[in-house]
Amino acid sequence: MATAMAATAAERAMLEEEFRWLLHDEVHAVLRQLQDILKEASLRFTLSGTGTEGPAKQENFILGSCGTDQVKGVLTLQGDALSQADVNLKMPRNNQLLHFAFREDKQWKLQQIQDARNHVTQAIYLLTNRDKSYQFKTGAEVLKLMDAVMLQLTRARNRLTTPATLTLPEIAASGLTRMFAPTLPSDLLVNVYINLNKLCLTMYQLHALQPNSTKNFRPAGGAVLHSPGAMLDPRTPHSEWGSQRLEVSHVHKVECVIPWLNDALVFFTVSLQLCQQLKDKISVFSSYWSYRPF
Repeated sequence: MATAMAATAAERAMLEEEFRWLLHDEVHAVLRQLQDILKEASLRFTLSGTGTEGPAKQENFILGSCGTDQVKGVLTLQGDALSQADVNLKMPRNNQLLHFAFREDKQWKLQQIQDARNHVTQAIYLLTNRDKSYQFKTGAEVLKLMDAVMLQLTRARNRLTTPATLTLPEIAASGLTRMFAPTLPSDLLVNVYINLNKLCLTMYQLHALQPNSTKNFRPAGGAVLHSPGAMLDPRTPHSEWGSQRLEVSHVHKVECVIPWLNDALVFFTVSLQLCQQLKDKISVFSSYWSYRPF
């Protein structure tokens, strides 16, 4: 029995020594690795495109779709804003070609990109607040930090992977429609959003339902992408619509891949995996937390 107790004590001492090394050395090694990865992610969002102060770099992206050639155009991305949009729309009924572009004095802020960048910045701040001179006392302290960092990274990723669900009146009231010259027709709505690594542009053509229509009028709720037949509440504040009941007759969606958004999403995934791996290692030693600081 004495031999067994001595062996148990030796194993315990070895585990405690390993846990001490984990808290004092490996945790900081992982934190440095996370900082390096997230700084690379942050560079992808840097407005100047070079990591230095200066005007934002402009990038042109050609819109495309495998399902339709009704809409063609080029979007110019400048940091977290659309600085220009040049769009051609071929009207389905008469093949009339309409051309629209942003007014020169206008930019459209892409809130999803701005929010994602802010969450990355907050994650880096949390990590740099625990530099190599900081001594972690318990595993629970490490877990708390990892949870906070993972929360920011998850929010950053979700902002890029989960576009807002908007009703048709919300799209109409967003102000994007009024960014163009010439002014868009009153029966045309436009929405722009990020979905994963893609910048998406959707155009909705509306038409008025006849007063004698037998359709059951039910305004559509919020959606990322509305389908033909979606109905719009006439009580929305748009003077040109009056009290007409409207529905979507055509939907045109085009998109372009933003390579640096794909890079950022990969960095988020790798960082989240590193955080979880460190949490798992800490959890192996959970029996020591409550009574043994190191």
